[in-house]
Amino acid sequence: MLDRQELAGWHSARGEASLSDVHASIPVARRGSAWRRMAAFVGPGYLVAVGYMDPGNWATSLAGGSRYGYALLSVALLSNFMAILLQSLCARLAIASGRDLAQACRDAYPRPVSLALWLLAEIAIIATDIAEVIGTAIGLQLLFGIPLEIGVIITALDVFVILGLQKLGFRWVEAFIIALLGVIGICFGIQIVLADPEWGAVFQGFIPTTRIATDPGMLYLALGILGATVMPHNLYLHSGIVQTRAYGETVPEKREALRFATIDSTVALLLALLVNASILILAAAAFNGSGRTEVAELGEAHSLLAPLLGTAIAPTLFAIALLCCGLNSTATATLAGQIVMEGFISFRLKPWIRRLATRSIAIIPAAVVTVLYGEGGTAELLILTQVVLSLQLSFAVFPLVMFTASKMKMGALVAPRWLSGLAFATAFLIAGLNVKLVYDFFLG
Repeated sequence: MLDRQELAGWHSARGEASLSDVHASIPVARRGSAWRRMAAFVGPGYLVAVGYMDPGNWATSLAGGSRYGYALLSVALLSNFMAILLQSLCARLAIASGRDLAQACRDAYPRPVSLALWLLAEIAIIATDIAEVIGTAIGLQLLFGIPLEIGVIITALDVFVILGLQKLGFRWVEAFIIALLGVIGICFGIQIVLADPEWGAVFQGFIPTTRIATDPGMLYLALGILGATVMPHNLYLHSGIVQTRAYGETVPEKREALRFATIDSTVALLLALLVNASILILAAAAFNGSGRTEVAELGEAHSLLAPLLGTAIAPTLFAIALLCCGLNSTATATLAGQIVMEGFISFRLKPWIRRLATRSIAIIPAAVVTVLYGEGGTAELLILTQVVLSLQLSFAVFPLVMFTASKMKMGALVAPRWLSGLAFATAFLIAGLNVKLVYDFFLG
């Protein structure tokens, strides 16, 4: 039961938990070493990290690296710090209030506002799914020669893989995700060694430059990287899946759970930064360094790697990593979709129905663009989905920051003032960049 202090800031008692079939299904040891207790919390952070390296991120990072070299590495670094901050707030909201972000919005805002936020969240998930459809289809084409049009249709079947794992238990889903992340990391590690980048220029690329704000083309790609890194659906996802742990109801138990959940997400997101940076470094070293400054298509990048790096294994590693990214993103989008729909409108669908419905909506634009415009069109669509995600981001970030800064809503686990200050600064920076993007798009 929640105590009076925890209930004071909310309109009503919390309803049915997120992902009720797996809620508090993973036990947390009450005794033993801190390492053993922390091990129970390893997993959700890696599901969140998947969203920071999805196929849409590849398109923006490839375009940014080939066109501007290493300059946008600073955006990847800044975005990752923002992600670590915001995801820690997601865990804080869930553990302190017993609500995911969608449930908190439904409880705190008038119904018209919460419905509007729900629609925006659904748009973000569809944009994410479009990127997954295209990325997975391209991965299938590059590895097995399956035409893009057929690959787009095949992606609808991946739902059954995830559903099968969920039936075995949530730990199996997490193990699947972590295994694929390991494959992705190995593939990029080998490719970076083969590309042999200028490491001095790489480190210099992590230093921000004012050109990002003054060059509309660079700003567009920077916002694409931001949208691909700090993703709206990840905020809803993390606040739901953290609650799969049976961490207890007392304040000390919740404080420990928050500490371990934050460590889990921080470590996972630092690993995601390595992958994101690797994509951009690979593009800068292999393409920008050889004068190919307009590479943004995944298929084109795949075909150029062998002649530029001088080895036939490079494109194969690229395709394997891409396919793994698409499969990984599928799992997290499925769970985020469930959390958003159940949290905002208390409407529950069987996971396979929800997944197929979302995937069907995503397949239509992906299939149309693929048939009419081919690989060039899919590259543009991938980048556009990431910018759409960035534009949706503020509508998830501001509620999250305001909830976690409220003593009435969070009780003893309210965010410290310094943390809330950083979070508000992050929220306004994201909003300001989006205003600049819209201004340049319509008037520039």
